[in-house]
Amino acid sequence: MVPSNKYKLLIVEDSAFMRKVISDFFKDHPAIEVIGTARNGKDAIKKIRELKPDVVTMDVEMPELNGIETLKYIMEISPVPVVMLSSFTEKGARQTLLAMEYGAVDFVTKPGGTISLDLHKVKEELIHKVELAAKIPIEKLKKHRKALSESQSDEPAFHEKSVLYYNRNFIGKMEKNDWRRTADKIVLIGTSTGGPRALQEVITRLPESFPAPILIVQHMPPGFTKSLAERLDQISRIRVKEAEQGEIVEKGTAYIAPGGFHLKLRKIGSHYELFLDDQEPPRAGHRPSVDALFESVSQFNELDKIAVIMTGMGSDGSKGLIALKKSGNVIAIAESPETCIVYGMPKSAIGTQLIDEVVNVNEIAMTIMRYLR
Repeated sequence: MVPSNKYKLLIVEDSAFMRKVISDFFKDHPAIEVIGTARNGKDAIKKIRELKPDVVTMDVEMPELNGIETLKYIMEISPVPVVMLSSFTEKGARQTLLAMEYGAVDFVTKPGGTISLDLHKVKEELIHKVELAAKIPIEKLKKHRKALSESQSDEPAFHEKSVLYYNRNFIGKMEKNDWRRTADKIVLIGTSTGGPRALQEVITRLPESFPAPILIVQHMPPGFTKSLAERLDQISRIRVKEAEQGEIVEKGTAYIAPGGFHLKLRKIGSHYELFLDDQEPPRAGHRPSVDALFESVSQFNELDKIAVIMTGMGSDGSKGLIALKKSGNVIAIAESPETCIVYGMPKSAIGTQLIDEVVNVNEIAMTIMRYLR
C-alpha cells in the first residue's frame, strides 16, 4: 500500500534493465514511490488507468506503441505529468521535442544510448525533474493543451481584460513617443521547464512582418536547441533558427541560444551581431543563461527592449532584468501563474517589482505586438 503522503510514480521502459535501474533511484525516496512499471506503450496506458500515478517517466523509443504515440493518447484520455527519457541523438532530439509539444513536461537525456549503462550520471537530474513534475496540477496540463490548440488557429484579437497586471508607474516613466518612433527594438525571451510549448504558443502567433529581432534562451542541452529551432521554424510565420557565431541580427527572425553557449549581443559598426560564449561558466547551472543574455543587451541604451520571462524553475532572468531596467526603455512581461507549468522564473521576476505586465501565455504575443505597432 502506497502511503497517502507520497507521490506515485510509474516507470515506462521496454528494457528490464532500465526499469530496474530507474526503480532503484527512487528506492528510498521520502516523497516518491514507484507503484509499477510498464514494458511498452500499450502496457503503460493500461497501468495508468489502473494505478492512477501522479507522475510518469517514459522512454521515447519503445516497441508496439512508441513514446510519442503513447503520450498523445495519455494526454487525451488520462492526462498526467510525464518526464521523457531520450537518447542523445539527432533523432532522439526531434522525437523529444515532439513529446514536449504533445504534453511532456520535461526530459532527461540518457548518456550512452537507449540502454544506458551510465544512467547513474543523470540520477540526480532525473529525481529532481520527477519531483517537480509530480507537483504539477493536471489542470495546468489541460490549460496548456487548450492554449496550444488555440495557437494553431487564426491570430486572436487582443483583449485588455486578459492582462492580469499592468504596472502604470513603470510604463508612465517611459517617453511613449521615443518608444514608438525613434529607437530600434529588440525582443528578449527567457524560459525553462515547459518552455518549448510556451514558445510555440508565443512564436506561432507573431506575424511574418515582425518588426524586431528576437533573442531566445531556452534551458536545453546541445543538439536539442537546434531541433527546437527547426520545429518552430516549420510552424511559424517568422523565421526561427539556432543562433550562430557572428551573424547579424535581422528583424522578423528569432534566434535560439545553442545549448552549451551563453547568447550575447555586440555592436560592430552600425550592426548588432551575436556572440556565443562557451568560456563564461554556467549561471546557476545554466548555459545558456537568461541573465547572461539580458545583461549583455542592457549595455545598449539606444535599443528599446521587450523582455519576456516565461515558465521555468528557479530565478534565471531576474538579475538580468534588474540590469536591463537600469538603462534605456524596457518593457518587462511575465507569464501568469495561471498558465505557467512551473511558476518559478516568472515569480522571481515579479518579485523584483520591475515587471510591467503579467499575462497568460496565449496573450504574450499580442502584448508584445501592442508595444511594437
